[in-house]
Amino acid sequence: METNLQKRRENKKSMRVKVISLGNAEVGKSCIIKRYCEKRFVPKYMATIGIDYGVTKVQVRDREMKVNIFDMAGHQFFYEVRNEFYKDSQGVILVYDVGQKESFDALDSWLAEMKQEMGSHGNMENIVFTVCANKIDLPKRRVVDESEGRLWAESRGFHYFETSAQSGEGIGEMFQTFFSSIADLCENGGRRPLSGVSVGFTREQADTIRRIRSSKDSWDMLGVKPGATREEVNKAYRKLAVLLHPDKCVAPGSEDAFKAVVNARTALLKNIK
Repeated sequence: METNLQKRRENKKSMRVKVISLGNAEVGKSCIIKRYCEKRFVPKYMATIGIDYGVTKVQVRDREMKVNIFDMAGHQFFYEVRNEFYKDSQGVILVYDVGQKESFDALDSWLAEMKQEMGSHGNMENIVFTVCANKIDLPKRRVVDESEGRLWAESRGFHYFETSAQSGEGIGEMFQTFFSSIADLCENGGRRPLSGVSVGFTREQADTIRRIRSSKDSWDMLGVKPGATREEVNKAYRKLAVLLHPDKCVAPGSEDAFKAVVNARTALLKNIK
């Protein structure tokens, strides 16, 4: 009787979870996992063939968590292998290389693939996502800055961390927050707690900042057609200024976007009579 009671107590304190890693090939998914689980860095690149599977135990508060990690191959060639492993995931580690813009741009595609494979019954709102901006130990080759990556992640309610599998920077903190959020999810009946990630800015602000970053010229930045009147330029500027002013907008990159809008207006008005 006492033994059965003890077992029930142990089961209450332990949980089994499934975690997957997603991202393009060579962004460092496997290296991040090895750095955390094995406390080492593997400098020689070895492509993941299909799926790499591992198990680790972690302590989250008073609960022991048995984590099943499915490290997904990033090559498109292995799509038919990895598509079976999306379902029933409680946590996702999304990884990109800060020195490869295409790996950052591909994050939307990875989310789309996961949503497709989970099917109509899958609910991605009840999964904990964390984004790793990896290889920050190579600052000279960096092309995706922190504000851009943080904006993408936080506007979706995802955690964001700057990491280096080589040095270990950010790895421990990332996994600690990640597993703690998964524990909160499990204790909340499989639903992601609303307080998981505090955003503090709107999706409109986030989308506008991203649009400004990718604008090809001052006309495009203000969202007006070439040849617009002074009044039309000022009207577009006022709308963006209200949306992005640093005193009102806390979105990552808002200050730079606001400055860019100011400079665009100034440049256009110089050439409009």
